[in-house]
Amino acid sequence: MDATQLDTAAVARWLSDNLDGFSGPITATKFDIGQSNPTFKLDTPTGQYVLRRKPPGVLLKSAHAVDREFRVQKALADTDVPVAKMHLLCEDDAVIGSSFYVMDFVEGRSFDDPRLPGLSESDRAAVINEMGRVLAAIHSVDIDAVGLSDYGPEGNYFERQLGRWTKQYRASETETLPQMDELIDWLTTHLPADDGKRTLVHGDYRIDNMLFAKDRPEVVAVLDWELSTIGHPYADLAAVIMQWQMPPGHEGRGLAGVDRAALGLPSDEDFIAQYCARMGLPGIEKFGFYLAFCFFRMGAIIQGVKKRALDGNASDPERAAKLGSFVPMFAQAGLEAVKRG
Repeated sequence: MDATQLDTAAVARWLSDNLDGFSGPITATKFDIGQSNPTFKLDTPTGQYVLRRKPPGVLLKSAHAVDREFRVQKALADTDVPVAKMHLLCEDDAVIGSSFYVMDFVEGRSFDDPRLPGLSESDRAAVINEMGRVLAAIHSVDIDAVGLSDYGPEGNYFERQLGRWTKQYRASETETLPQMDELIDWLTTHLPADDGKRTLVHGDYRIDNMLFAKDRPEVVAVLDWELSTIGHPYADLAAVIMQWQMPPGHEGRGLAGVDRAALGLPSDEDFIAQYCARMGLPGIEKFGFYLAFCFFRMGAIIQGVKKRALDGNASDPERAAKLGSFVPMFAQAGLEAVKRG
């Protein structure tokens, strides 16, 4: 059975034994989201749920950590960070062939285009303002109080992440890309000193990983916590700016060349300033490093997606192969971020 399918009978049997109040049968619909971890809506006589699983096949070590996704969202249940209610984690591969977890299905609006077509200027501004508010909420979580102090190691986050993603990139490398090699070398020699900032970080914070209420610009759930850890908050902030610097449209999903003021959208500088105001920061020095790092990491991630497509393990093989073709573009954008500082 490939990643586009789900053994609903096996899931129903397991949930009947483990989830109070559950009864089958299950009808499963695969979401278009979730390239890394296939994600399904489960319709049942007793309610609607979402199941998120590891893809089958041989996987990179430490990748597709659905157990970590489950843990962090469960820990955030009573915080200012909106997340879906977590129900159960199954780490027995014998059930459906890989680990999975089940959470509540949350009704909401999703946006995959930061231009927010169809909204008024004031609503666009409110949605992005809410995005900034939730980002600050994530970075303000008391990690000791919610039991996440051991969710990531101590030490220099960027040094650790650079090492991890360089290793992941090399493990999934399918061809030599000079731009990526140059970017890795620059980041390695320009690592900032550890400034002691240590917060929860989402790891893939962007508007298409959020659900908004149907009738107001309020986030009802932040999704896709696979890359979350305890680390440096500037990585999340730079990830937002990185996404906005991509070309607009279905594939880039960015704001490059867009007249933001005419749409009611903030500039990069305004969004960073609003974040700093929420976090009580005077500003952020050498932001170019953090931005270049995010371009590098995303390049490494989509290289892994490309490798899975070639190996036949991708959730959506055609889209995965297309995404993989963007790795040189991310590497080049990282080098340009370096030049701009």
